[in-house]
Amino acid sequence: MSRQDGRQPSRASEMHPLETHGTLEMPTIKLTNKPDVTFNCADGDTVLRAALRAGLGFPYECNVGSCGNCLFEIAEGTVEHERKDAPGWNERHKSRNRWLGCQARPKGDLAIKVNLRDHYAPRFKPARTSARVESITDVTHDIREFRLKPAAATRFLPGQYALLYVPGVEGARAYSMANITDDGAIWDFQIKKVPGGAATERLFSGVEAGEEIAIDGPFGMAYLREDAPRDILCLAGGSGLSPMVSIARGFAACGALQGQQLHFVYGGRQVRDIAGEQFLTELAGFGSRIHYYPVLSMPEGENWSGRTGFIHDAALALFGDKLKEMEIYFAGPPAMANAVVKMMHEAKVPQAQVHYDQFY
Repeated sequence: MSRQDGRQPSRASEMHPLETHGTLEMPTIKLTNKPDVTFNCADGDTVLRAALRAGLGFPYECNVGSCGNCLFEIAEGTVEHERKDAPGWNERHKSRNRWLGCQARPKGDLAIKVNLRDHYAPRFKPARTSARVESITDVTHDIREFRLKPAAATRFLPGQYALLYVPGVEGARAYSMANITDDGAIWDFQIKKVPGGAATERLFSGVEAGEEIAIDGPFGMAYLREDAPRDILCLAGGSGLSPMVSIARGFAACGALQGQQLHFVYGGRQVRDIAGEQFLTELAGFGSRIHYYPVLSMPEGENWSGRTGFIHDAALALFGDKLKEMEIYFAGPPAMANAVVKMMHEAKVPQAQVHYDQFY
């Protein structure tokens, strides 16, 4: 459940996402449990992403083989798995001819069984395109904002993510957008440098303004619910900052939410890790209906008089029983995400009011 950006990589072939192998016909995929539903899969695409591009509600979360929510059963045909060691797939699944939609590339026509759900049907269909790096800006000592301009403008919802194919790095990485958009012309990503991470090492040391990066999106189910009648709580750690900033910006711009409050809790180890307030102060309503709470988990030796501890404890201390009456969004490293899920369960927060993308 990490928003450690990048999340677990998709260990795909080194084929550029906009290239194909040169086949003349796209495989056709039909659903055995819904015979009237068929869709095509472009060469090099996966079953899941092809279904989403067709506007179908194919269940998923992480898109990189970790969560297992996109499992489907093959009745006819064969596929190749991009990631052989995907955490969301095991020998038992393989013995039952079940495969991960986000990792399965058809070798030809397929007949599959999967339970489509309207909830997963994309509001904006994901698209593969190239994007130009417009600017790179420091947010903290280890988080940078990369502004990308897609060749083909594509809209997205506050809180969603995209797959980036970093030049010179095998496979895709999933990063969340930090901005909101009416036309999809600009996509901003606040990305945290991961020590030893191939993608972020390349992004931080080798990528410059003017360079082209292939992107695919939007994806993700932890987007802002504009019709929810409750106050909003955003919990973020590390580069979980990016989607929560997007949620806050969407909240400020949404007329339907003008009567509600948004509370933004951001956690870091030390003072230099703290961020987010600089983006919230730009929003109408900061201080009156948008509130910011920084928390340090390792304040020893720091000149810090604010809240200390872990994010989940801070949220419980701040809101207590009110958590059950809030719409809650969160993103961050695995330990934080697991602790938040446990706390929400113990606080008896209705599951339908908790939104996050499952990354492990």
